[in-house]
Amino acid sequence: MTTLVPRTDTLTKDALAVLQPGFTGTRAPAWLLRRLEQGLASVGVFGRNVETPGQLAALTAELRAVRPDLLVAIDEEGGDVTRLEARTGSSFPGNLALGRVDDPDLTRAVAHELGRRLAACGVNFNWAPSADVNSDPGNPVIGVRSFGDEPGLVARHTVAYVEGLQAAGVAACVKHFPGHGDTAVDSHHALPRVDADLDTLRARELVPFRAAVKAGTKGVMSAHILLPALDAALPGTLSPAALGGLLRAPASEGGLGYEGLIVTDGIDMRAIAGTYGMEHGTVLAIAAGADAICVGGGPSDEDTVLRLRDALVRAVRDGELPEERLADAAARVRDLARWTREAAAGPDGPADEEVGLRAARRALTVTRSADRTPYTPPSPERPPFVAAFTPLANIAVGDLTPWGVAAELERLLPGTGTATYGAVEAAEDGTSALVANVLAAASDRRIVAVVRDVHRHYWMADALDTLLAARPDTVVVEMGVPQAQPSGALHLATHGAARVCGRAAAEVIAGRTAGG
Repeated sequence: MTTLVPRTDTLTKDALAVLQPGFTGTRAPAWLLRRLEQGLASVGVFGRNVETPGQLAALTAELRAVRPDLLVAIDEEGGDVTRLEARTGSSFPGNLALGRVDDPDLTRAVAHELGRRLAACGVNFNWAPSADVNSDPGNPVIGVRSFGDEPGLVARHTVAYVEGLQAAGVAACVKHFPGHGDTAVDSHHALPRVDADLDTLRARELVPFRAAVKAGTKGVMSAHILLPALDAALPGTLSPAALGGLLRAPASEGGLGYEGLIVTDGIDMRAIAGTYGMEHGTVLAIAAGADAICVGGGPSDEDTVLRLRDALVRAVRDGELPEERLADAAARVRDLARWTREAAAGPDGPADEEVGLRAARRALTVTRSADRTPYTPPSPERPPFVAAFTPLANIAVGDLTPWGVAAELERLLPGTGTATYGAVEAAEDGTSALVANVLAAASDRRIVAVVRDVHRHYWMADALDTLLAARPDTVVVEMGVPQAQPSGALHLATHGAARVCGRAAAEVIAGRTAGG
């Protein structure tokens, strides 16, 4: 493949250094090793790259044999968004569950244990936590990924998470600056717009980010959202007013005074790629003040890396991007890599393998039927039937990771049955037919209806109402944002769909805890 400049050129090395690409496979492809030799300083790992912790540790060791000071980044929030445990579900509840408990020491302990496990796998940069204030309950992409809808609560847990993660030697990256919580559009698909004024932005969205900067977060991730009060033309990721101004400017000038690494959200997301193109978006982002470009949730091949590298080199040569800005960005990437190497040599702390389950149990909210009828758990002789009302997964969560309570109930009550019901079935056959199928499959067994953000899905709410009218003894488990009123003979709000959240709910349903 033809290159614009010799591979040893400083400009080319800097252009490679600011890219954080993903790749395909559970072993390092030859092209990736070759580009590491030539200046690539970061890679991102996703669920497709992870089979087991041991395999991931071997993969990162393979990469570091070529470049010892490599940043290995991952999108590991815990909860619904997990890459380390994408095939099994997370051992840690997500942010909403931690915010529900509202114990910063617990959040810090969860983040530290997560960081300890990442560090053991050779991962040293986590694109987490979400510091978004989930002010719009209909938000299609943040939801349970947020600690909550109150800025002060989100701020204190963001700080605790950053402290816990970085104490384990893993750099934190708070996201999505300047705040993705008040959006009704998923930036994976289109460009969201937030019409909040600057006073609202400072009193709500910026509160957690300001706290995280003060706490020493090593990374901040930009959001692909348009905030006309801040920049009427460019989304946050591409906006000098947002990145070089608001985020970098000192407090005396109304900014947050942040001096660490700024990384973009995935440059291949439609909000940028579908509007500006990946190459032009990459150049605009670096020019605006970003230091690293996240690539790889979608495209993950050598051609993509080379196209973005060459776009940056070309932009410098054409005068569109100052060479000093690119050099500064590359230096910040290398500085963070040095910090991770030094932090890895410091104290870590003992493992706490059960902290995630303890947190999930504490986050569980149990509401009993208003008629005060005592709840009787299903018996081992007549195990329950789980009806999983399943929405389409957003891209951040993905459809690889299992969720629900059926597997955990089966462990406690062998013979538990389950089936999945979705929007397509509701649209094609109607909710009455969908519920008739549930009743026929369940027969005389206790039904456990599992929902996820029932307040956002009309078909799901209709199906649940119809089911409860026919079987009022149904148990309802809400594994998303518990915005709707509790219903059912027993209503459990898990505040997230992590595996441990399912286990905590299953324990109550089966009568294995005092909560049941």
